[in-house]
This record gives sequence, structure tokens and C-alpha cells, in this order.
Amino acid sequence: MNRRGVVLGSLAAAVPFRAARAQAAWPSKPVRFVVPFAAGGGTDTVSRLICDHLSKTFGQSFVVDNRGGAGGNIGTVEIAKSAPEGYTIGLISVASHTLNPMLYTKLPYDPDKDIIAISRVALLANLLGVTQSLPAGNVAELIALCKKEPGKYSFASSGPGTSLHLSGELFKAMAGVDIIHVPYKGAGPAYNDLIAGTVHMMFANMPSMLGQVRGGKLKGLGVTSAERSKAAPDIPAIAETIPGYVATSWYGVGCAAGTPEPIVAKLEAAIGDALQQPEIQKRWKEDLGLDMPPAGRAGFKEFVEADRKAWAPAVKASGVKLD
Repeated sequence: MNRRGVVLGSLAAAVPFRAARAQAAWPSKPVRFVVPFAAGGGTDTVSRLICDHLSKTFGQSFVVDNRGGAGGNIGTVEIAKSAPEGYTIGLISVASHTLNPMLYTKLPYDPDKDIIAISRVALLANLLGVTQSLPAGNVAELIALCKKEPGKYSFASSGPGTSLHLSGELFKAMAGVDIIHVPYKGAGPAYNDLIAGTVHMMFANMPSMLGQVRGGKLKGLGVTSAERSKAAPDIPAIAETIPGYVATSWYGVGCAAGTPEPIVAKLEAAIGDALQQPEIQKRWKEDLGLDMPPAGRAGFKEFVEADRKAWAPAVKASGVKLD
């Protein structure tokens, strides 16, 4: 072999060695954690708690970057299309993997091919909260009120096609009421108008709505899970008044397809460890009204397939199709 061949051979051998070293050193700089929704909602709260644990575990900052809009698509695309090096990861959810594939005719990413679903981190219901001035103390009274004056009352959501919106559309269909949907760019802005009484009600993720109810700013009338939440056992399930009504959500963590397996495995293990921490388990159960899911990649595909089937009736009831 001539000298040129020796040099080229040495360089070729060095490439996988350098790649292996880079993966072993990960993370050697801060990691961006994209949240595809505006600050102030349950997705934001959960993401910051997870990032705090990951920062401590790896000795590098995991920085939350809220990229809301288009029902979560804007932020999800940033996760899906990022360089597969483990320095951009983020929140995936019922929106990115369950609802948007059924709602959007031209989805700008493929949740099953473009994103590695590393782990679920929370299972949750939505909570129906109404303004303090609304003359309804339970779901039956709310239905009667809405039937008495069709089209007078409104419900807020964090945007068309979100689980908050579809929870309301399913409620409308199953309760037989006419209430007006008012979409906002995120749950935070919606809460401002809800508390002020500009809109009358909202189906919102438990972590954010439960705090507003406990603080006396809103009345909690019902949860969207099949049974009552352990975090708020005094609030009935909507299904106790409307049999069969169920609309549950989930949060997870994902990264771009092609991210090296050693990095994915590190994240998977660290997230699993986070979910075992007593302080996180306490926050999930007592403060935020979340259920703890099985951690890791195992069973994630089957879970999403079942979730899409469960949400299909709500999507159909909404009649929503988005571009």
C-alpha cells in the first residue's frame, strides 16, 4: 500500500472512533428541550421538572424552549428535524402523536418515523373548570344551563385540534349542548380570559387547572378520565353524569430519528430514574394530578396505536380538519 492509501485508511478508521468518543462524552454542552406549547400550561410545568432532574443527572443545563403554535406542530417539527446529536430533544404528547396525525391533512412530520419516542413521563386527565360567577355547581347543572340558552356560553382552548378543544367538542356532542369554542395561542392566555370571565369554561390539563381550582380562581366541575383523580377525589368524573365520556392525555420525551443509540439509552435511563424520585412522584400525584406511566421505549408503539383508537370518536365529533 502506498503512503496515500495508508493515510486514507487511518482517517477512515479514526471516524468511527471519534464518533464513539463524541457519543460517550454526551452531553458536553447544554441541551435544548423544546416544548411545543406556550409557557404557563401543564406541558411547561412537567417539562421544567424533568429538565431539572436531567440537568442534575448529566451536569449540563437542559434548557426549556417554548415553541407553541399550530396545535404543537411548530415545536414538534423542531424536534423531528433537528440534528440527530442529542442536543435538541423535547416534549411529545397526545397532540403530536395521537391527534395531529388524524387532524392535519399535510402533517409536516411523521411521528412514527421522524421521532424516537424515548419515554412517557405522565398520564393525565383534563379538568373542566368554569368561572366562579357561572351559576352551575356540577356537570348536570352546567348542561341544563347550556341547554336553556344555546349558544350563550363559550369554552376556551389552547388551539384548534388540541386535546383541550377536542375534550370540549366531545362534551358538546355527548351532552347535546351548544357552546362556542374560543381558541387561544396556548393555555396561559386562555386562563387570563377565563379567570376574567370573558369566556365561561375550559377543559384544561390537570397540572395547570387544578392549581387554579385549589386557589379559588375557578370552579372544578369534572375530570375527563373514566374515574375520579386521586389528586382531587372530591371532583367527580364527567362520566358519572355522561356515561362513556373519556378523554385522557399523556406527555413524553422524544428526539430526532437517527440519534445514536448510546445517547438515547442514556436519556431513557435518566428519565426512568427521574420518575422514580420521591419528590417527582409526590408532585405528580399530590400537586399536579398526574398518573405515573411505565418508563422507557417498551410498549410505546402499542400505546400510541391504542390511544389513536380511543380519541377517534372525539376527532369525528369535532368535524375538524386542519392544513
